[in-house]
Amino acid sequence: MRTDTIAAIATGLSDSGIGIIRISGPDAFAVIRRIFVKKNGAAPDVTKSHTVQYGFIYVGSNGENAYLAGDDCADPGGDKSKRFPCGEKLDEVLVLVMRGPHSYTGEDTVEIDCHGGVLMMRRILETVLQNGARAAEPGEFTKRAFLNGRIDLSQAEAVIDVINAKNDYALKNSVRQLSGRTSEKIRGLREEILYEIAFIESALDDPEHISLDGYREKLREKLSCMIGQVTSLLDSAEYGRLVSEGIRTVIVGKPNVGKSSLLNVLLGEDRAIVTEIAGTTRDILEEQIQFGDIYLRIVDTAGIRDTEDAVEKIGVARAMDALADADLILYVIDASEALDENDSRIMDMIHGRKAIIVLNKSDLPTTTDSSVITAAAGLQDIPCIAVSAREGTGFDKLRRTVQEMFYEGNVHANDEVLITSLRQKEALSEALESLKKVEESIESGLPEDFYSIDLTDAYTRLGSIIGEAVEDDVVNEIFSRFCMGK
Repeated sequence: MRTDTIAAIATGLSDSGIGIIRISGPDAFAVIRRIFVKKNGAAPDVTKSHTVQYGFIYVGSNGENAYLAGDDCADPGGDKSKRFPCGEKLDEVLVLVMRGPHSYTGEDTVEIDCHGGVLMMRRILETVLQNGARAAEPGEFTKRAFLNGRIDLSQAEAVIDVINAKNDYALKNSVRQLSGRTSEKIRGLREEILYEIAFIESALDDPEHISLDGYREKLREKLSCMIGQVTSLLDSAEYGRLVSEGIRTVIVGKPNVGKSSLLNVLLGEDRAIVTEIAGTTRDILEEQIQFGDIYLRIVDTAGIRDTEDAVEKIGVARAMDALADADLILYVIDASEALDENDSRIMDMIHGRKAIIVLNKSDLPTTTDSSVITAAAGLQDIPCIAVSAREGTGFDKLRRTVQEMFYEGNVHANDEVLITSLRQKEALSEALESLKKVEESIESGLPEDFYSIDLTDAYTRLGSIIGEAVEDDVVNEIFSRFCMGK
């Protein structure tokens, strides 16, 4: 682990009311003493943690000390206890002092709250770097918090999720993970497994005093409970993905049924080109929508039909690929027109999928309704909703239906933590496989030392979730996804 002093702009690099420059490391206090003077002319007080001090950032003409003590720089007032600035006053700021280990990183930390202009933040950061710090790498502050034991790896990943949260469900779940809810579950499981490993090893080493009689049945019962807990966490992973990444929603249908008009209504703006000419949409168009209480990554596709147009064929192929990867399919039908062979083809593709049939152009005389669709394709389990993209009707029902489909009784109705990390999901899958191998060993009547091998593997796999014995390249990959300054 590198133990030098790092610094970065911790707020967004855009003009704003306030900007924050964060400094962390063994020389953080030395750096701030070189560039900051309090309003009363005194040096910053770094003896007390969690204090806020008001004053000015100065930059020296030599790029080093912005001010010097008493005899080294003339003080017109003759007060040698004050540190008279020798350089250029850069900004009026607040300085926050946090002594390690009671800081985010666990190290001595300083935050400079300055005016939030991009140029000003960059000038102050340059001054900090000139006076003893180096530029932090993406995620390096949080990485130091992990390496210093302030948070575990699952909590570090939750920091990313808090920053990237796109809806209330994602934010609440990330905050629960950040508070250690996932860690508690994993640590509890590991303690149970470790007890069994220790018992088996002790019994094998000292069979005269520790008996394994009847142990297989007892272990089988405990395994059932452990497997249930791991399975429950794994079952949450799919919903966790939808909460954190959004529901990948694909709009499909024949040409000229109003797919792009539907997208424009959902977005509240004209993003997709709409004309009366069939086949206007030639490529996929992806947008992000706050759909009621949830978040959709919604994709408009080219109309699906047989065509000789080479470019349109590519668009249709891409529409088919998008449909295959969809979490939700919005199948748009022109309710004023009769179904044809292209509709039959699409209906075959949405059988067994999460889908909603959207009967568009309901403001016109209706030829196709839900009874026609059920009779034609037997899609009675897929909800049909009549809308008019032209008049904007039916969309409240569409929003409610999507919410009920994905979240009713699964996410907002309970307080369980959802697994949102693919890395954590894979580790849980591997741990579950190892626990099931112990069950198989019991059923096969194998010796107890076989149980210990697979229990140890499950213990290690679960440990990787919270950062126990995790490889350096995995840690580096996780923190490389962070934004600068965090």
